[in-house]
Order: sequence, then C-alpha cells, then structure tokens
Amino acid sequence: MAFFSQKQTGQAEVSGLPRHVAVIMDGNGRWAQRRGLPRTAGHKAGAETFRTIATYCKDLGMDYLTVYAFSTENWKRPQGEVDAIMSLLDQYLHESIETMARDNIRLRFLGDVSVLSPRLRALIEETDEITRHIEGFQANICLNYGGRDEIVRAARRFARECVDGKKTPEELSEADFPGYLWSAGLPDPELLIRPGGELRVSNFLLWQCAYSEIYVTDTLWPDFGKAELDEALAWYRTRDRRFGGLSAKK
Repeated sequence: MAFFSQKQTGQAEVSGLPRHVAVIMDGNGRWAQRRGLPRTAGHKAGAETFRTIATYCKDLGMDYLTVYAFSTENWKRPQGEVDAIMSLLDQYLHESIETMARDNIRLRFLGDVSVLSPRLRALIEETDEITRHIEGFQANICLNYGGRDEIVRAARRFARECVDGKKTPEELSEADFPGYLWSAGLPDPELLIRPGGELRVSNFLLWQCAYSEIYVTDTLWPDFGKAELDEALAWYRTRDRRFGGLSAKK
C-alpha cells in the first residue's frame, strides 16, 4: 500500500482509470470549524461534494464509487450531529428519487439500515426500487457500516448455512467469501482516497481494500473537487500494482 499526496496537473484521461474508487469522506467537521460554522454546515457541504464527485466519476467512465458516509462508531457523536446527518440523508434521498433515474445513476446502500428510522428505511427502499434496473454507473453509500462488523456478519451467514447443512466449512474460499459481504457483486476498489490527511482506514472496506492503492490528501472533503480527483487519478496511473508479486516493469 502506498500513502502519497502531491500536486499534479491535467484532467484525468479515460485510459488507465480505476473501475472502482472508494472514498473516506473525512474533514467535514474541521472544514466547518475553520470557518466558524457549526459542524452540521460541514456535513451539508460534504453532501454536495459527494453529488459533484459521483457525477464526475460517471462522466469519466468509471463503474463504481463507494463512500463512507456513517460508520457503526459514528453513533457515539453528539446526538445533535447524528440527527443533522440523518436529516441530510433524508433530504438527499428525496432529491435522488427524482434525479437518479434521469442521470442514469444507481444508488445502493451498504450496511445495517435496519436501525434507521422507518421513514429513512422507506426512502432507501424506494430509491433502490427506482434505480436497481439502471445499468452503468453505481454510487454506493456505506451507512451504519463497519468493516469488522461486515466480516463478522458474513462469517455468521456462512456458519448458518453450515448448520443448515447447505455448506461445509471446507467449501469456503477467498473467492466465495465476498458473496457474504454487504458489497456482494461489486469488484474490489483499485483506489482508496482519504481526504483530510489522516493515515488510517478507519474500519472501512477492510476485506475489499486488501490491495487497493491508498491516496491521502490534506484537502478536506468539502473542498475535494474535480481537480483534486484528477490529481488522485493521475497518481494512480503511476502505480505498479503487483498484488504481492514482482513488478511487471522489470
């Protein structure tokens, strides 16, 4: 894995693009505090950034964007901030129901949404129903998601199949295990982007990002625009992805 942040110029070219980009949307609170604004203002700005980046990824020709919106640990934050995030999600879904089909973007949620309010669950179901038949670009929102929780739930699912006599422990392989994850059916991200400068993966896509290239930038998520994504993609194209083997360039 590589941690790197450097200014580069030039718009991303279609050739050499990753098929799947994952983003830890970090820095909303710091962005707001630096401007003397409440943290909720940062989350609102971050939601607009997500909309911009998702559309840009689709326009560039990528297939998937997966973002970390709310973790299983984020419930520990002040109740007012949690409520504001959920309110923003409610607003975003109302808008998405009207625009996703028009923009040819499928929206999928990864995580345990069963603990959300009935209103939000209904909106998520409606959004999924409207966009599930869309082919092409897909934006995935990790909501009440944790990488360790996902792996434990997947292990339990397989264990239940063993108890029910449908599987034996020896049948489980690395190729089969992803089918039990929230992200079943998705390719692993080739590129993981972390705005905000922190050097950790924060319990995000722990299985899926085993061989992702990791790009870290000090730019806070609300300020992460098309130019910043171009820089990350330009850096990605310089990487020699070996997957534990020897360099293909030697």
